[in-house]
Amino acid sequence: MAQKLNITWMDVTDSTNNRAQDGIPTAEDKSVWAALFQTQGRGQRGNTWKASKGENLTFSILLKPDFIFAQDQFIVSAIVTLGIHKYLQNKGIESRIKWPNDIYAEERKICGILIENGISGNNLSSSICGIGLNINQKEFPKDLPNPTSVILELERLGRPVAKMELKSELELLLTDIFYYYDKAKTEFLAKGNYKALYDEYHKNLYRRGEFHRYIETASNKEITAKIIGLDEYACLILEYRDGTRKSFAFKEISYII
Repeated sequence: MAQKLNITWMDVTDSTNNRAQDGIPTAEDKSVWAALFQTQGRGQRGNTWKASKGENLTFSILLKPDFIFAQDQFIVSAIVTLGIHKYLQNKGIESRIKWPNDIYAEERKICGILIENGISGNNLSSSICGIGLNINQKEFPKDLPNPTSVILELERLGRPVAKMELKSELELLLTDIFYYYDKAKTEFLAKGNYKALYDEYHKNLYRRGEFHRYIETASNKEITAKIIGLDEYACLILEYRDGTRKSFAFKEISYII
């Protein structure tokens, strides 16, 4: 049986993450706020998320995952990125997860995610997942690196479609994300870990097993290495050409694309 979705649609808001934050005291688990346009949409590293009005999905999910220990909070990123990957796969679009929270179709960015977790004691009390998925947009600001959209990727596949209806697409996408959310809870309660989900996340990592160039941000040094996976702290493991390995936390490594 399909899940009942609790979605609040708005024409304009400053940030859907702000609306989800407002909802923490009273809103139910899996509540969603979506906007046709955000005036102050936020991305990773303090960036602004830019999206044309009414062309893309910009929304935030409020999760109340009290079964997740604070030390395991990266599983929220795995849940959301795998759900988006599944949604795109169902469209015939091959995508990869660019650690920690972006989605790429080949070398083109199609989705960005900002996750803000709240902790109570040893567990997560809330997780706000802000998601910007490009759907219908065909033209982008020149300062964005290699952007794409669902409709552009379908054109590249020789399957052009008319403008996609955002509300129905959001429902499809949420169904896939909540599939992984429920799977994570079932897996943890049954086995006490999230190994199956992390294995799937690793399998779909962007650039995994391939040598590429990166910048170590502390020294601004360019390196060539390949992604192996994540360590126990959800840091990215890179292997150099000489076989040595090093783990990097968020903001300690930059991709050269």
